[in-house]
Amino acid sequence: MSRFVVFDLDGTLLDTVSDIAASMNAVLARFGLPQHPKEEYKRFTGNGAKNLTQRALMDRQDLLDAVYPAYLAEYAIHSRELTQPYEGIPELLKALQAQGIQLIVYSNKDDSDTKAVIAHYFPDIAFTRVLGSRRHLPLKPDPTVMKALMEELSLDPAEGLYLGDTVMDMQCAHSLGLYAIGVSWGFQTEEELMGEKPDRFIHRPLELLEITSNWPQKSLAL
Repeated sequence: MSRFVVFDLDGTLLDTVSDIAASMNAVLARFGLPQHPKEEYKRFTGNGAKNLTQRALMDRQDLLDAVYPAYLAEYAIHSRELTQPYEGIPELLKALQAQGIQLIVYSNKDDSDTKAVIAHYFPDIAFTRVLGSRRHLPLKPDPTVMKALMEELSLDPAEGLYLGDTVMDMQCAHSLGLYAIGVSWGFQTEEELMGEKPDRFIHRPLELLEITSNWPQKSLAL
């Protein structure tokens, strides 16, 4: 038996929206384009940096090829200034690690940025694998990348939980056959997530320990 938890990153482990907004707005200003309030970036994120850029550009898609790499460079420099773990997340990860549960990060954020912020904010956590988006591989909610990892590590879906803050996370969890847990502290609303019928919904990170103490069976939750 090898129990594991798959975590989304932005809006689940880390509150990254301030650094994302500041980086994109700095690039937009450089190109003489309108900037957006920080709250708007909660709607822009989730599908990777390229889609984020497209949404931020609005009717100036002609500048995508210039603004997208400029944003990647800006965010790589400024991704660890205002970002913080959500309250209770460090304690949760340490408790799960102490229980011998495998911890996996699966994000649509660029792979190098994903690895950089995880290493910076959680240096004491031995994640089994940290995965971000990579060129030519599909983004969530497509389950292809995580499915391949689960096969590589011989992980049984019945032994896995998936924690996320977006509709895409819930869709991906269901596609993988994992127990889907929506969280209230992230970028999308409880109403949006409940539309995807998560198996559970939690309001504080440490509530996950109540679930792992009595490990759920996906077949019974459906």
